[in-house]
Order: sequence, then structure tokens, then C-alpha cells
Amino acid sequence: MPKGRRRQLLDLIRGLNKGRSFWDLRNKFVLEKLASKLSSVRSLVKKTNTLLGIDISSTSIKVLQLSQVGSKYKVDNYVIRPLPRRAVVEKNISDVEAVGDCISQAISEMKPTVKNVAVAVAGSAVITKTIEMDASLSDSEMENQIVVEADQYIPFPLDEVFIDFERQGLSARNPEMVEVLLAACRRENVETRINVLELAGLSAKVVDIEAYAIERTYTLLAQQIGSQDEQTVAIVDVGSMMTTLNVICNGKTIYTREQMFGGNQLTEEVERRFSLSAAEAEGAIKRGGLPEEYEDEILAPFKGEVIQQINQALQFFFSSSQYNEVDHILLAGGVAAIEGLSDLVQESLSTPSCVANPFEDLIIGSKVNQTMLKNDAPSLLIACGLAMRGEY
Repeated sequence: MPKGRRRQLLDLIRGLNKGRSFWDLRNKFVLEKLASKLSSVRSLVKKTNTLLGIDISSTSIKVLQLSQVGSKYKVDNYVIRPLPRRAVVEKNISDVEAVGDCISQAISEMKPTVKNVAVAVAGSAVITKTIEMDASLSDSEMENQIVVEADQYIPFPLDEVFIDFERQGLSARNPEMVEVLLAACRRENVETRINVLELAGLSAKVVDIEAYAIERTYTLLAQQIGSQDEQTVAIVDVGSMMTTLNVICNGKTIYTREQMFGGNQLTEEVERRFSLSAAEAEGAIKRGGLPEEYEDEILAPFKGEVIQQINQALQFFFSSSQYNEVDHILLAGGVAAIEGLSDLVQESLSTPSCVANPFEDLIIGSKVNQTMLKNDAPSLLIACGLAMRGEY
């Protein structure tokens, strides 16, 4: 391998990422440099840097800023703004200018004190593989070996992807080997996110993976439900277009799955039945005031479909793992805020269920409307996990 090419690949995968972030982008000119070492994001110790957490979903932009007061997080401010239709399709940004403009408007409204951002790519855009390597290898030696062998694990040309890796525990099969998590994502998925942030005058410092952002937020959710480390908790995020199941045990994600189903089906049915625009339908669903038949003929069947989708996702998990039950279900996403849904899930699936609220025990800043935050909390799990990155 030519020396210059090898150096480029070494830069691409440099650094052990203890925070389970994917990429640490030091500045806009050094897109291909990864962090040499990242601080742990699971601890709640004081952080010296603050990042905006920006979640770019299929239908909205969510911006959240956290800070720390002593050992607790404080919610400084947040903004949620809707995206134009099809600006993001299945979590892929298709209209860079529209998304950049939406983020710019959110920043203008929020007026955050920082411009550095943590953003995430969807799990479906990432290839992960656990490999075994000699436990005695140093980080740089692992880099060298991964560069040489990466084409065995990544089904794309190496100049088309970003790669990162993280040491896991010692191999159960051979104590002289260590398990290493290798992750790769196509360059365009990262670069489009960098571009939209730059259009809004922001600087991407960290590009993470959504599942790991949720895992980080779980350190707050575990307090909400009084979860023990050994418990298995299913976080079901029912968004506008997609439902994502993340199963966490011992504080780590052990399973994730995405399936096409979301709250847009409820919105579209309201649009069709009552001849409303999309914006009018969404507003009516949130505020109420729809005709009487809405509850029985539209909302009730939709709740039943949500329960069916959750059960289906869990059955996929059970069939592909050693587990046959979960100890708790946390409902996230905009659909989770539907009144009475968590009770129905608990009753139907015979599993303790509640609506996820990572801010329940946090300090709430004076700029934040606490009632609105409680309603929006289930939709802010990814943004929260990104904002918790702190040091970078």
C-alpha cells in the first residue's frame, strides 16, 4: 500500500473512542481526522465543553442544550421545528438547503450560547462488526492492522466510508484476544450532516450513532423507572415515519431494529377523513377539537396498530436472542405522548410500561416551558444523548 494512502487511512480511523461516538470532527477543515481519545459519556461527571444536541429526523429538527450544575444536568433550552416534506427521506437528507434553513431558524429562535454540535446518523446507515484482535496490541498497532484488513469486513471501497473502532471486553473464547467493535458509514451520510450544519453557521464536533445516543440517555431514563443494571429494558421510539426498538441490558444496547411505521399514518387518516392539510391535521391531533368519531374510528384503531407493531418488534428480538421477555417498556417518539397509550401497551403486553422522560429529575432552566417540555420529552431522546456528549 502506498505510504501516502496508508497515512490517509490511518487518519481516517485514528483513535479509540471510549464514548461510543462514531466520529469526532475537530473542525470543518479536518473532516477525515478522528479523535485520538474521547472521554467516557456514560459518567455524569462535570464536563468542560458544551455541545448542542441536534437530532435530524424525517419530519423535524430538534435542538437541545444541556449544561451541568454540580452533579446534575440542566436543560438550558430546546427548540423543535418541522421540516418540509421529503427534505429528509428515511433519515437520509435529500434537500440540504431546506434542512440547513430549518436549523438556522431554530438557532435564531433558541439563541444558544455555543455553536459546536453533536449530530447522529441512523443505525440503518451504519455497518458494525465485532472482530477479535490480539489483546496485547496497542491502539496504533490495532489501527495498522485494521487498515490492512478492513476490506475483509467493509463491503465498500475504503475511500467511500468513515471507520471507527472501540475495544470491548476480552474474548470469552480466548483470553489472549480482545473483542473490537468496528463501525463504518458511507461518507455522504456524514458529509450531508456537516453541510447542513455549516449552512446554519454551526460546527460539527461529533458525529454519533442514534442507538448510542439513546443508550447514553438511558442513564437518565433508568433513574425514571428505578431500573437495575441486570434488567432488560425495551425503548420503543415511534416517530412520524419509523419505529425503532432499542433493547438495553446492563446499560448497553444489545439489540436494535427499525421498521416502517409511524404517526404519519394517523395524521394522513385525519387529513383524509376531515379534509385537512397536513399542518391542520397535526395541530388538531395535538390540540383536540376533532369530530366525535375521531376517538373511536381513527385513534382507537391506530393505538391498536401501535401495540401490534411493538409486539412484532419484540417478537423479532425474542426470536433472535436468548431472551423471551423484557422487564420494562419505555415509549418514546411523538406517538408516545398520545394519552392512555402506555397504559394500553402495559395491559396488552403484560409488561410495565411508561412514557420516556429523561428530564424528570433534571434542573429546568428559566427559558424552558416545563409543560411543553414534558409533552415533547419522548421525542428528545436522541437530542438529549447527543447534548450529553459534553467533552469531545
